[in-house]
Amino acid sequence: MSNSLDRELRAWAARRGTEGDLWFDSVPLDSHGRADLAKARVRAARGTRREEAHGRVVAELTFGFWRYLVESRYHTSLWVPDLHRAFPYGPADLRSRRNEVKRRLQQLHFVRNRAAHHEPIHQRDLRRDHDYAIELLRWVSPIAAEWASATTSLPAVLDARPSP
Repeated sequence: MSNSLDRELRAWAARRGTEGDLWFDSVPLDSHGRADLAKARVRAARGTRREEAHGRVVAELTFGFWRYLVESRYHTSLWVPDLHRAFPYGPADLRSRRNEVKRRLQQLHFVRNRAAHHEPIHQRDLRRDHDYAIELLRWVSPIAAEWASATTSLPAVLDARPSP
């Protein structure tokens, strides 16, 4: 998803004549987004004296940064002109697509943070979380979604867990 959104942000910047289609300095982010981007740039530069590498910065941007790009505050400035193309197989209506992408990303961000901080997730509907992740991936790339569906073991683990 981050690569798909980055691709569209690069296209956004290129259409506006930004040199080297580098969107980092031209995208209209709020203060939180600018702070996240600044931190990622610092982390990407750590331990190197080379010129800033676009891919390293993108890799350092958090899941939360990407999630917030689909919020309503960016609907007119980023979503409608470009970011909707990051999810070409999502709902046809752009507002519905953004709302559905946002809803799924919120849920996935929540469960990911709970799991990453070793907080309980056993009461959640993990099958729904899994399905949201696969569906979101399908909206980016149906081929990648088929691969992920065929290789994940989560449904089998969920089927094997004891009933309450």
